[in-house]
Amino acid sequence: MGLADIVYGVYERHLRSQIDLDQMPRHVGVILDGNRRWAEAQGSSSSVGHRAGAKKIEEFLGWCEDAGVELVTLWLLSTDNLNRPAAELQALMGIIEETVTELMAQSKWRLHPVGALDLLPDSTARLLKEAEEATCDAPGPMVNIAVGYGGRREVVDAVRSLLQEHAGQGTSLDELAQFIDVEHIAEHLYTKGQPDPDLVIRTSGEQRLSGFLLWQSAHSEFYFCEAYWPDFRHVDFLRALRAYGDRHRRFGA
Repeated sequence: MGLADIVYGVYERHLRSQIDLDQMPRHVGVILDGNRRWAEAQGSSSSVGHRAGAKKIEEFLGWCEDAGVELVTLWLLSTDNLNRPAAELQALMGIIEETVTELMAQSKWRLHPVGALDLLPDSTARLLKEAEEATCDAPGPMVNIAVGYGGRREVVDAVRSLLQEHAGQGTSLDELAQFIDVEHIAEHLYTKGQPDPDLVIRTSGEQRLSGFLLWQSAHSEFYFCEAYWPDFRHVDFLRALRAYGDRHRRFGA
């Protein structure tokens, strides 16, 4: 073990000692940003960056499980990303399918697809559904796999689903307008029945949501990390937990 490893271990233990175990997030959302820029810095193709980012996922889920996090949402592909050049998108879909297959084979986490599956290639949508069915009894935390996800699209889909449900019941628009509220819309989101994210982490130094969990993150705490996703370390995660524990959550007050 080299000096750098020793120093890293000491710092890691120091961070652990500063985390309030009574103030841990139940739900952590992650915007896995910076794969392409990481690859560019290495002089490599975007596919190399996406594969490096994919390898980080299993390690990150292990950290979350050790910390007692009950639910993780991983944003792998936005609806905007579906407009990328065909060759890049095809390669990215292949990497996503490989990643989901590997996570499914682990049988550690309950995988739940989040997004507009109808916008995805049939093979990707089918695999996501199979992964959910195959891991429904897994012992670990639930993991939302956000592919083809956009916050605005989610709200539109939720309202459309709500209208279709009540149209089928013969409810008039006037009657629906009388009782529709936040809870009714929330019941039709991709994440229905789940707690909202307590903590949202974004890597790569960008400080914006870009449409990630727009509805659900109304009262979330945010942590922005300079590291690109493939370089995200355990100490970066511990810093995020420490920052979360140091904040006084006001929930809009």
